[in-house]
Amino acid sequence: FQKTGAPRPPSGKDLHAYPWDKSSLKSMPVDLQQFEKLDAYALKVNVKNSVEDLVTALLKQARTDLEKVRAIWMWICHHIEYDVVGYHNKSQLSCKAIDVLHAGKSICEGYAELFEQMCSIAGIQCMKLSGYSKGYGYKMGQTFTGDSDHAWNAVYLDGRWHLLDSTWGSGSVDDSFTKFTFRYNEFYFLTHPALFINNHFPDNSNWQLLKPTLALKDFESNMLHNSNFYMLGLLTAHPTTGIIHTENGKAAISVDSRSSMLFSFKLRGIQEHGLMTLKKHGMKLEIYPQKTGSHKLQIFAKPSKALDDVYNCVLEYVIECKSVDKSRRFPKDLHQPVGPSWFSERQGFLRPSHLDPIIHTNDGRCSLTFTLGKDISVLASLHSDNSSLTEDARRRHIMQIRRGNQIELKIHLPHAGDFVLEIYAKKKSDPGNYDYVFNYLISCLNTEVKWPAFPQSYSKWAEDYEIVEPLSGLLPAGRNVQFKLKMHGIAKVLVQAESTHPLTLSRDGYWQGTCNTSGCAEVFVMVHENANHSFYSHVLKYEVESQ
Repeated sequence: FQKTGAPRPPSGKDLHAYPWDKSSLKSMPVDLQQFEKLDAYALKVNVKNSVEDLVTALLKQARTDLEKVRAIWMWICHHIEYDVVGYHNKSQLSCKAIDVLHAGKSICEGYAELFEQMCSIAGIQCMKLSGYSKGYGYKMGQTFTGDSDHAWNAVYLDGRWHLLDSTWGSGSVDDSFTKFTFRYNEFYFLTHPALFINNHFPDNSNWQLLKPTLALKDFESNMLHNSNFYMLGLLTAHPTTGIIHTENGKAAISVDSRSSMLFSFKLRGIQEHGLMTLKKHGMKLEIYPQKTGSHKLQIFAKPSKALDDVYNCVLEYVIECKSVDKSRRFPKDLHQPVGPSWFSERQGFLRPSHLDPIIHTNDGRCSLTFTLGKDISVLASLHSDNSSLTEDARRRHIMQIRRGNQIELKIHLPHAGDFVLEIYAKKKSDPGNYDYVFNYLISCLNTEVKWPAFPQSYSKWAEDYEIVEPLSGLLPAGRNVQFKLKMHGIAKVLVQAESTHPLTLSRDGYWQGTCNTSGCAEVFVMVHENANHSFYSHVLKYEVESQ
């Protein structure tokens, strides 16, 4: 092996544009699949007597400089553990390469020292760098003063300098800093400098490898994106600073991603006081803390195609709340995300009439339409924190109308307030239960509102039948009431009050007629499906106001 000459300092051709151009997570093209054999080989090498012998063994399978660096990187990340005891007692600790190799553990200084020496033996220029890091113990918005607290490396490949951090590539320590867990992290191998600067600030700003370079105050105030953020394909988050001051009791956050992702959040450890909407490429979140002071906000994400239900934490903010917006107290039944999205579309709810998560109604009525995918059966329910109605009674404030592949949900609210409209679906051909798909928030401030329920329907009421009138399930007493119903494939229709009233079929396909409500408490609509039979089926039931 040739010993390398003195490394050249960074120059113009090493520099990358800042902010990140969203192109690649790496500072040079890397095909991880081509490393699979080499990686597997490097993990199995078990040489501990000398650094030279270790490098000789590792390089048996490595031809290019990139492969040599990769083999060294993989070996260190999987064989050297972080020395949590040594960290607390640095005076007893040697960070010399040979001592690190023999002990099999060290702190960042030792990782960087071993990496540098192994590269040197392999004939690759490598520098050990030091600076500030947003690692263990970092607090949002803190300032950095005094000596550097972390060490990492730069390697020279294909005529340019590149950055890596084998300490952070190897795993992580727990919150109490007493236990290290090996957990390999690809992100810190040849990281794009515009991403590396997010949590590594070198003593010598030339080693940022950025144009323009970042000032320490910007490093301090910038949002910390952990490696999960980028590894999951997220691109940017707004605001870009870690501390958010509410405006009129509200904080707004948005995240952009390469593809459709699922998100969740926690404010002070609980998913509440927020309104999250999914976008095709990311999400929007509005937070309305219900207490003043400092609140920790965590945002989690997972790929839309992930099979498991594991969300990874990708962002943490601190929200400073000066005033509380009491009008934005969301019902406890509200599920996140709210409103329609690519997710509800994927479940077969296309072309929603209402794109916003909140529907405001002044008269307590609203109507939503969707185009449905094939073979879908829909169930909807209403929830409210301050309703004395049973769930079954609340469900009768929603009327479902099918017209071909269109569905309309007509809603008449029983009283003012905030309601959650939950929408469930299943395949008609599936015998199983309905699955929850999405929900809306319906808000009505008008205290005069007091709509009666729709009439009760029975199993013989087909989903594409339609009530034109009367829509109210509560009929006035002692009156002539006009009926107009759309039903097909029926021979006769009767309305039964104190006496029975037949309806007649008009040319445009509606069954029409009147019925007098005197002397009865209930009115039934009955159908005769076959003219040859005398058997009638109940399809609708109305209540009559007491005299």
